[in-house]
Amino acid sequence: MPVYPAPTPAAPPAAAPALRRVVRGYLDHLTVERGLSANTLGSYRRDLERYLETLAATGVTDLATVGPAQVEAHLAALRAGDDGRPPLAVSSAARAASAVRGLHRFALREGLVGADASRDVRPPTPPRRLPRALPVEDVTRLLDTAGSARAAGDGAPLALRDRALLEFLYGTGARISEAVGAAVDDVDPAEGTALLRGKGGRSRLVPIGGYATEALRAYLVRARPGLVAAGRGTPAVFVNARGGALSRQGAWTILRRAAERAGLPVDGPDAVSPHTLRHSYATHLLDGGADVRVVQELLGHASVTTTQVYTLVTVERLREVWATAHPRAHG
Repeated sequence: MPVYPAPTPAAPPAAAPALRRVVRGYLDHLTVERGLSANTLGSYRRDLERYLETLAATGVTDLATVGPAQVEAHLAALRAGDDGRPPLAVSSAARAASAVRGLHRFALREGLVGADASRDVRPPTPPRRLPRALPVEDVTRLLDTAGSARAAGDGAPLALRDRALLEFLYGTGARISEAVGAAVDDVDPAEGTALLRGKGGRSRLVPIGGYATEALRAYLVRARPGLVAAGRGTPAVFVNARGGALSRQGAWTILRRAAERAGLPVDGPDAVSPHTLRHSYATHLLDGGADVRVVQELLGHASVTTTQVYTLVTVERLREVWATAHPRAHG
């Protein structure tokens, strides 16, 4: 019997030019006015592209004709899966809902529509997950082993860089993007401070701490000049072996290598990540008696509500200590 090739799936209908103009305007707004990161913008762009496909498939050519039921149906389809696409996780669906709702709010502010069709649509609420913090002794072991595997011979400059990077992450609570984006002029080992450029174009000056200061000074004096000489003179503090700015992925690799040597998990839900050091930084500050408002400023959170999740971590820790130490904790 003759074998016929499988039919080629039909391409999704093209979105109307008017819809694409609104989406472009919204993404430009997020880039210029809101200063969102490239990763967030990329996610929003994909979410909105899928929304445009839904609108085109139902014959919508003007955002002004979209009603709440259509927005709800699109978001429900994301959670259920359709057209060979798997269902989105709650967190991804919540982000997609945020992108769609933001688009409609933007169109209303710009006078492109007469009402916000997404105003009463509620996105799914992601389950609240408490950030995982490492015990102080695990952080100490991680930092002590950073760079140790290449501390001899030609690896010495990279060993100094690795130690300086991880000390910097834990000593400042910086996001990984803030660490790899820091310039030499942003760091002042003499004053023990660093200028971090965070989300939304917000900057903050934070103390570095003695251990991180010493690690940075050793790296900047004894290692970075030789590494930079192999490249084109990047202003970045942390550079790779070719003399260019260290990437986020490169920083992840450095941490993963150090975690493996320290005997800490590098896979699964408890895997150590750059954000683990940031969580540990915040939790250890609160455990030491720091005010939550001060921690908010140090982390660069726009709202103290974001920071308060760490207070739940410390309450859980207090409960564990109480349960094991109090003579009448268990009946």
